[in-house]
Amino acid sequence: MKLPDQRWQVAIPNPEQVRQLIKTTGLPPLIAQVIINRGIETPDATAIYLNPEAQTLPLPLEEFPDLEISVKLLKNAIATKKKIAICGDYDADGMTSTALLLRVLTHLGADVYYKIPSRMKDGYGINERIVEAFAHEGVGLIITVDNGITAYEPIEQAVKLGLSVIITDHHNLPKKLPPADAILNPKLLRETSPYRGLAGVGVAYILAVTIAEDFRLLKDLVDPLLELFTLGTIADLVPLIGVNRRWLKRGLRKLPQSKLAGVQALMQVTGISEEQKQLKPDDIGFRLGPRINAVGRIGEPQIAIELLTTDDYKIALERAMQCEQINSERKAICEQIELEAIHLVENTPILWKRDRILVVIKSQWHHGVIGIVASRLVERYGVPVFIGTYEENSSKIRGSARGIKEFNVVEGLDFCQDILEKYGGHKAAGGFSLSASKLETFKQKLSFFAHQCLLTKHLKPLVMIDAQANLKELTSNLYQSIDQLQPWGIGNPTPIFWTPNIYIIEQKIVGKNHIKLGISQNNYNQVEMEAIVWRWGKYFPLPKRVDIAYKLTENYWNGNSKIELEVVGIRLPLFPLSTSDFKLEIFQYQGRNYQCSFSKNEKELRIRNDKGKVLAVKRGQQQGLLGTTRENSQKVDITQPRYFNLIKTAMEVLNL
Repeated sequence: MKLPDQRWQVAIPNPEQVRQLIKTTGLPPLIAQVIINRGIETPDATAIYLNPEAQTLPLPLEEFPDLEISVKLLKNAIATKKKIAICGDYDADGMTSTALLLRVLTHLGADVYYKIPSRMKDGYGINERIVEAFAHEGVGLIITVDNGITAYEPIEQAVKLGLSVIITDHHNLPKKLPPADAILNPKLLRETSPYRGLAGVGVAYILAVTIAEDFRLLKDLVDPLLELFTLGTIADLVPLIGVNRRWLKRGLRKLPQSKLAGVQALMQVTGISEEQKQLKPDDIGFRLGPRINAVGRIGEPQIAIELLTTDDYKIALERAMQCEQINSERKAICEQIELEAIHLVENTPILWKRDRILVVIKSQWHHGVIGIVASRLVERYGVPVFIGTYEENSSKIRGSARGIKEFNVVEGLDFCQDILEKYGGHKAAGGFSLSASKLETFKQKLSFFAHQCLLTKHLKPLVMIDAQANLKELTSNLYQSIDQLQPWGIGNPTPIFWTPNIYIIEQKIVGKNHIKLGISQNNYNQVEMEAIVWRWGKYFPLPKRVDIAYKLTENYWNGNSKIELEVVGIRLPLFPLSTSDFKLEIFQYQGRNYQCSFSKNEKELRIRNDKGKVLAVKRGQQQGLLGTTRENSQKVDITQPRYFNLIKTAMEVLNL
């Protein structure tokens, strides 16, 4: 029977920390464990995590050295009627940043317009051709948003032509900064700054709010600017920590009642209920965000800019419908490329396991969407993916990369910099271009790099799990407690729990290749909960008895709601049990995964390692049995440190 070949990583339980956190906060044990897993261990840090508004923030003017200079440059440009040009980017972060600054500067009376480089013609970021066009059109001040930090030559050209430049960006810093008049980039701040994780739209938001405050005209802009910040930040997948988390929680409360015509129109065409009390990040990330992103990927960015800047609802609805149509086209293109990529991979299945990276290149793939396909291939194969398409009569390759936990994408690209024409990115994702003649060398160098940081065991899709849960614990109250920890994203992932030895009582294929389940923990015949497994139709039917890993969801139907499970991992039980005699936990010790259980009837502790060996120990004895079965096991002295400390850890995990 075929099941997904996954690796499960269960967070190490810390019973003492959990008890202390419960004592000081009154949180449910599962929630306390989730918070500890996020690296939040003290009562004060927990209070700020639960209520980000409780944190005292330093003023942006104190944190960003060039913010005061930027405000002075803008004030001067507005006062002297100097033309201002915003150079944005074609993703959701760049387009929301552009719309945000257009709104505030127009409101302040500036002579301002924008330019978004063409994804296909210009590539990413400001270039010398755009700078020269700005100079020709009489621009006096350029503001880059979500780009510019690596554009040394274009910025140098702007300075030579007598233009002032403000760079607002959040990408990694180059060795040599461009000669701009002012640079606003959170990567220039101290490591502990709450502003350190801002997206491009977050930097633009700080500049917009600061200049509006200086003009004493912020009042009417507070909500619109915050909503645009919220849209761009979640769509850009930046860490949801620090001010990102604080401002997003506030912004998500505002969006359902948004006065922005574009947001209203987007919610209408995507079917988001007007009665919804708080728009969840998933609604933005998976419903609003992609429609804005799709425009930059395969359409014309001005559609999204007009959508987010117009106050005319009729125009906004037209643009929202265009976004919807373009997003549908984007989905179809993605599906086709994904099928073709899978076909290429499946025809050479051994290569990526040998090379420890997956490089997939094919002509006539749309560059605007291959990054999405790369993410799907990572989910499918659990290996770093470098996907590209041929351009310029097949002489050049342009591509995107997505990594896994143990593989740093930008470091991998750094390792290949001598053969790359252009590249950039961060730990999880990046982009690159190179001559087609250097493809084989590129593969070899990436493989060499991958062998330095990846073991064979890493080449499986990773499921990171917070804690073991009993189905009876999965109540509406628990769901509401989990929901209070929103927004979810990088740095604050959605909690995932696991439950061993589940009975699958009912299962059927629903929709497009999904499996609907009726499950129980202790009853062969009666369904306790329902669950859904997305896109796993090829594994149907599932075994009758499994371990499952899952997220909690709330299903609304006819005015009622109930808790269901979204299953993200399934495996055969490591300890197939037929009674509730055992308490079962997974833990890590010295970098290895173990599963432990305690039999109340036999008063025996059993610890199983990831290679199938079991250490069985009875209370009061100094010897235990070690082996894959009782028949082939040998007696060992459990007072030896390597056994004693392992047993001690297992007993703490089981709370014995």
